[in-house]
Amino acid sequence: MNSLPHVLIVDDDADIRNVLQILLKDKYFVAEAGDGLGAIEYVAAHPETDLIILDVMMPGLDGFATCARLRELTKAPILFLTAKSAEKDMLSAYGSGGDDFLSKPFSHGELLAKVNSLLRRYREYRGKDESGLSIGDLDVDFSGHSVKCMGNPVALTDTEYAILEHLLKHRGTTVTAAELYEAVWGEKFLSGSGNTVMVHVLNLRRKVEAEPSSPKLIRTVWGKGYQID
Repeated sequence: MNSLPHVLIVDDDADIRNVLQILLKDKYFVAEAGDGLGAIEYVAAHPETDLIILDVMMPGLDGFATCARLRELTKAPILFLTAKSAEKDMLSAYGSGGDDFLSKPFSHGELLAKVNSLLRRYREYRGKDESGLSIGDLDVDFSGHSVKCMGNPVALTDTEYAILEHLLKHRGTTVTAAELYEAVWGEKFLSGSGNTVMVHVLNLRRKVEAEPSSPKLIRTVWGKGYQID
């Protein structure tokens, strides 16, 4: 079995797949799919996939629909590549279960930095061996990387889980958006990063709060950040 991190590139443009293959092949085992259905079939057959690089504009299933289907199969981080950069497209990417977003054209260094960061976080959190905790109706198993709400399993993306774990391990402390972004994404907090954190926290609340519009678990401390008491 190949010990290198397993990356799947999904893009209908063969030239882009070839460029990404060249950039990644020295450090990663790289597979390719030319459309959304091919990606779904591949991940179903290869659950060991560690990262998916997913184009948005594809014939048939677009990237957002593909991502939603992939989330039924894997918790592996999904990095969207798109020629669009509007905020609504970023929201769609995160809302469908994506972990990060990179607009075309992008630099090779920027792509590699995001790939490295997502893979490092995924493998670190997957490898933790710690006990869990219960808070209200929520049960978190750190060793199993799993969450239950009122006894029912909650399907979190890797990023959502990382946010929840970080907040839980800093209970009673207000965590700023910058601190949360740099801890979870492993990148420097820049203009626009706050929106990324906000969208992921909103998605997380929809899954773990009884009333997401009036959160009782993950509180917003206005002007400061987020806190779990």
